[in-house]
Amino acid sequence: MTQREQYEQRTEELMLPVLEELNFELVDVEYVKEGGNWYLRAYIDKEGGITVDDCEAVSRRISDLLDEKDFIKDSYIFEVSSPGLGRPLKKEKDYVRSMGKELEIRTYRAINREKEFYGILTAYDGDTVTIETEEGTSLTFQKGDIALIRLAFDF
Repeated sequence: MTQREQYEQRTEELMLPVLEELNFELVDVEYVKEGGNWYLRAYIDKEGGITVDDCEAVSRRISDLLDEKDFIKDSYIFEVSSPGLGRPLKKEKDYVRSMGKELEIRTYRAINREKEFYGILTAYDGDTVTIETEEGTSLTFQKGDIALIRLAFDF
């Protein structure tokens, strides 16, 4: 496990009890370097969506815990936000929540001269994702071939 993954995992462990108490879901944690700065980002959600006040409340609680535990060597900026509509499916619970819903899948390489696919999620496992297209065709993708997978949304 890389140091980055260790920081993300320890942050998740630290956040989960607080988020359960506040009835929020932890969607993801990422520790990334952008423009010379390190960022520790936590994405939270709840039924009905997240507000700025929700993010602020979680940020205050978790910032104090992070300062107390002090397990991240580098200086970093801590951010708490909503995952947004276009969030990618990453974890098992994302796939469970998305069963029966329309997904957008983009692949690294073209498949039958296409790199973008839409369909209803009908099955998934550790290695594959299966959707059914509007035409009734069942398509199965290897997760390693998928560049992006998220809920499809129309505006």
